[in-house]
Formats: sequence, structure tokens, C-alpha cells
Amino acid sequence: MVHRPGGADFAPGAYVFPGGAVHEQDRAWPDEIAGAAIRETFEETGILLAQDATARDPERVRELVRNGETFASALQHARITPDFDSLVVFARWVTPALLRRRFDTRFYVARTPSGQDVHPQEGEVTDWLWISPRRALDTDELTLVYATRTILESVADHRDPVAWAKSLRDIATVEPRLVQGEAGWTIER
Repeated sequence: MVHRPGGADFAPGAYVFPGGAVHEQDRAWPDEIAGAAIRETFEETGILLAQDATARDPERVRELVRNGETFASALQHARITPDFDSLVVFARWVTPALLRRRFDTRFYVARTPSGQDVHPQEGEVTDWLWISPRRALDTDELTLVYATRTILESVADHRDPVAWAKSLRDIATVEPRLVQGEAGWTIER
């Protein structure tokens, strides 16, 4: 999980999963949303989900990006192929209709490639941690937004979340609703 800076547009001060929007360069991949997931994971954590990646490949790609290449062109230059098969989608969330800014988000699980370390992106990530879903839910020290908490709850009791996600037949779209009651606004699923 990564910690968002206090002034961030989305979830300031919260611990969230790496993520972001589809960029133009992601449209070059067969699945632009999975392409964005691989790019955002790399940008925010330095973890490179690539076929036959070596432990040195993430640093090669970081260097190419620092020198002005896009993530997609850096992969091509380094002859590295994104590992789309390593991503397993298990949830889709669409933010409530009443919100000014809406998101249509896919949640994926993947195994961390061996030999890779986290290298968070300065400015976008202020902290990071490896933590089990159950422990993240049980600690009061982490600020979690509703969707993050609910996603953690959905995987917390699965010994192997990747195998569990692969076993899913359908990925339902969750679109929570904002409901105003006597106590104020609440979120309902």
C-alpha cells in the first residue's frame, strides 16, 4: 500500500493501492486499463510486472524514464514486455453518481516478481508498506478510504488472493450510493 500526500487530489493522507488514470501511452497496449495498472504500479512503487524480468530491469526502465522516455517507450527500448497475464482483475468499482469527480476503477492482484524492491515515486507517494489485508484492517494507524477498506475485506480471509481471484467467474460492478439520513451522509452498497 502507498500513502498519498496531504495535498493529493484523491484520498489525501490515506493509504491506498497503487493506481491512477489511463494515459495516452497506455492505449498502445491490447488492454489499456491493464497497461495503466502496470505503469502506475511501476511509477508509484518501482515494481515492474514484466515477462522474464530480471532484477536489474526495473532500474534500466527507471533510468530511461528519468532521461525523458515514456514508460511504454522505455519498455520497448529495453526490449521488455509487460506481463498482462500476471494481473488478475477481481473487482470493479464506480464511484457514486452524486460525486463531482467520478472514477471507474478495476482492482487487480498480482504476485511480486522475485528480486524486486520497492522504489516509491517522490511527490506522489510519501510512504509505503507491505502489510497483510487483515493486519491493515485491524490497525487504527492507517487511514483507509471506503473502497480500500472494502477491497481489503474482500481478500483478507483468502490464503492465496491470486488463486481466489482467478477462480471468480464474474466480476460484478460495485456502484455505492451516497444516502442522506438524519445522521448525515452515508455510503451504501
